[in-house]
Amino acid sequence: MEIYKDLSNPASKEFEKLLNTQLSKIQIEEGKIIEGKINKITEKFVFLFVEGLKSEPVLDINELKTMGLSEKIKVGETIPVLLEKIEDKHGEVLVSASKAQKIKGWDKLVDAYEKNEPIMGKITSKCKGGCIVEHIDTGSLMFLPGSQISDKPMKDISHLMNEPQKFALIKLDKVRGNACVSRREIISSFKKEDKAKIIEKFKVGDIIKSAEVKGYSSFGCFFNVNGELDVLVHLQEISYSRVNHPDEVFNIGEKHDLKVISVDKEKLQVGCSVKQLSPDPFEHIENYELNKTYKVKVVKLMDFGAFCELEPGLTTLLHSSELSWTKKNLSAKKMFKVGDEIDCVITEIDKDKRRVAISHRLTQENPFETFEKKYPVNSIVEGEIVNKNEYSLFVKIENLDIDAFLHCNDLTYLNNGEEELKKYKKGDKLKVKVLEIKTSDQKIRVGLRQTMPDPFDWFKEKRKNQTITVKVISTDNKGLFVRPEGCEMDFQIKKSAIAINAADARPSRWTGGEKLDCAIADLDLDKRKVTLSIKLLEEIEKKEALEKYGSEGSGKNLPFSSLSEDLKKKEEK
Repeated sequence: MEIYKDLSNPASKEFEKLLNTQLSKIQIEEGKIIEGKINKITEKFVFLFVEGLKSEPVLDINELKTMGLSEKIKVGETIPVLLEKIEDKHGEVLVSASKAQKIKGWDKLVDAYEKNEPIMGKITSKCKGGCIVEHIDTGSLMFLPGSQISDKPMKDISHLMNEPQKFALIKLDKVRGNACVSRREIISSFKKEDKAKIIEKFKVGDIIKSAEVKGYSSFGCFFNVNGELDVLVHLQEISYSRVNHPDEVFNIGEKHDLKVISVDKEKLQVGCSVKQLSPDPFEHIENYELNKTYKVKVVKLMDFGAFCELEPGLTTLLHSSELSWTKKNLSAKKMFKVGDEIDCVITEIDKDKRRVAISHRLTQENPFETFEKKYPVNSIVEGEIVNKNEYSLFVKIENLDIDAFLHCNDLTYLNNGEEELKKYKKGDKLKVKVLEIKTSDQKIRVGLRQTMPDPFDWFKEKRKNQTITVKVISTDNKGLFVRPEGCEMDFQIKKSAIAINAADARPSRWTGGEKLDCAIADLDLDKRKVTLSIKLLEEIEKKEALEKYGSEGSGKNLPFSSLSEDLKKKEEK
């Protein structure tokens, strides 16, 4: 053991030289697949012997379990592994059995793909868009798209699972290590010649009796003819009425007569129609009139409405928006059941688009028209609050099943509308005034304040520049808050409108409760706008004083210094 402790020892150097010479003879290279002999098997690891390596390679037992080899390996047997590193930073040999298997399997797949030869595999599981196929020879996993499982739609493939069968390689991606296979190509290659002979029997216009429904797709329905040929009936050829999916009309296993409408010998396809076996009901759509009521039969219920039949083969959609005047999110499933006969009004007939629109609500009296007749604009009505949001109330008017809209700004003349809104709750009774009726939009607007005396009417007899007496309510740095005598509304006199002299324009000169005179600086009854000013009153009084006391020697004893000075200047002139 001493010889390995001192690497500078001549004997150690000699041993290393002999070992390297032996390795070069065996020509072991990283990235190559080598054979390793199993020396020992434990619960967690498998120890291998590879001639020419300095240390024993070790395999994790879990790796072999995922490969399905943990139960098959025995001491003394050999197993192929990929030599990833001869010596890592810890001095250990890194090998992989799964990577070796994948490389070997890939080489076989490449060879089969280049020779255009089928391979043997078995479908092991389903996945998104298709299935996973395991290559029987190597265990390599490949993708089988759903469209490549068979030459005809298959809802159930349980009989194909884990059964050894042939597959055609249709795509290989060496960079990504992906392989794509097809079972359909194998089936088609055997059936192509036979199918060509069968299709020769059909021609356009032929009637096929008792074809069996075999499967659906989003674009049509597949029928089997005499157990030897599958034909397609496109979605548009199922019915003269609108069909969203074949399962609305057909059930698997049903038998129906078909009419051949196309034969493609190159693509080996036969197209058929069901609807062309019966007359087109739209040809006599002239028998129906706009805005007239008809009995229709409910044939299918959906979340968005109900499909109704005007007559056999002539189906149209009754949309949920046409079920009721007042209920916006009403479900047809709650109102009707399949087979019900209901009244509907035809609202549209479009021959070019082969479209008929119907309405159930038009068979009922429009409650908004009824409301307008009974309660025209400016009527006072009684209602109950049934709903509330941040800015408005919804009021149910009597028993008409109509909710009127009451905005917070129409609650009061005096206070902030949003604050006033907080006083009301569901169930409160109100007497409101009808402000607006929009029958076409199914909207009614009402107001509460409009039923009360308008405090702004106090200004109807007032005029601009008129003097009024107000009471000081409060003051702040911005001005005075005052209320005219006899009025219930408060107004602000801005700081800039308090006095002519800037030194006198101090809100602090007044306290709450004092009375003072001011002038109406601006008055707009339509816009409900009033501006009050003490400054304006001073200017008016000043002007009047100048005109009245403008003689020689006048104005000396007046209390307003500015007025006295103005009078003096006038005398000097």
